[in-house]
Amino acid sequence: MKYYIIAGEASGDLHASNLMKAILQKDLNSEFRFWGGDLMEKVANQKPVKHYKELAFMGFLEVAMNIKTILKNIKLCKEDIKNYQPDVLVLVDYPGFNLRIAEFAKSIGIKVVYYISPQLWAWKEGRVETIKKYVDEMLVILPFEKDFYKKHQVEAHFVGHPLLDAISDLPKISTENFKKEYGLNDKEIIALLPGSREQEVEKMLSIMLSVRDFFKNYQFVIAGAPSLPKEFYQKFVDDDVHFVSNKTYDLLRCSRAALVTSGTATLETALLNVPEIVCYRTSTISYEIGKRVVKNIKFISLVNLIMDREIVKELIQKELNTENLVTELALVLEGQKRDEMLKNYELLREKLGGKGASEHAAEIITQR
Repeated sequence: MKYYIIAGEASGDLHASNLMKAILQKDLNSEFRFWGGDLMEKVANQKPVKHYKELAFMGFLEVAMNIKTILKNIKLCKEDIKNYQPDVLVLVDYPGFNLRIAEFAKSIGIKVVYYISPQLWAWKEGRVETIKKYVDEMLVILPFEKDFYKKHQVEAHFVGHPLLDAISDLPKISTENFKKEYGLNDKEIIALLPGSREQEVEKMLSIMLSVRDFFKNYQFVIAGAPSLPKEFYQKFVDDDVHFVSNKTYDLLRCSRAALVTSGTATLETALLNVPEIVCYRTSTISYEIGKRVVKNIKFISLVNLIMDREIVKELIQKELNTENLVTELALVLEGQKRDEMLKNYELLREKLGGKGASEHAAEIITQR
């Protein structure tokens, strides 16, 4: 069978590459054409039609400024699909682009599978109607998403979370060797995951590092984002504040605890079994707009959303201050709260269904 796959972000490249490996095991005659990144290229042994780095426009202003490029890419994608005539189109998250492509593919009789649902349960719930019209199979990775779609008369398949696949494939790591490789000292590590955008990272690091004088027996290590140059982080670095780039999973596995800006990183940290505090602060205007746009959501971290109760502490807006950070960090470094969090992480993994999301998804996708 011929598979056309579209992933528009780094996380999509990771999960789509694992999906492609699983498809190859189930369909020995599989052929791929794709939009994605280096990991997908490695599996398919061919270049993407477009690399996701050429597609990464986020935020209203950035999208508006690049609208001509975006529309040009959509046109190119439609023409390429029409010429390739795949048996199935697999869309990986990235809804602004992918939902337009779904409509087109459906109009020319191509089977459409959506793997990793857009977070419609948080905002833009109206897009469910688009999915109902143009998507043949919806494969979801969060257990509560199946019920969300059922409420809208859409049959969705819960396949498990692909992060469990990605994490299970990690090689063993030695904390001692990791510290030597990156010039760290012998103190235990508190990992800092401040996000990926310059303004966000600057703001979050200044807050996160405000606790350092209270934890002098630890060293703080910043997980650098690939989108930012190493030089950007140097103003934060000293004897007990270090920086590593593109090694977030390794850093987390060698850390005692972590301070994490909200996002997928909160779930990654939990699945790697690292006690964490979720940190989030934006401008008052953005926060107030966000509260009105994002509806019926009790938590901001995926960990708490999946478990439907507070497993990890969320410090949001005014609650994110030095005093609260010091209190909560002390609780997760030692003692009962740490032990409870680690036990709840086990329940989280069970709820996500264990390893095998890629295989489950591939089984559905390869069905004629």
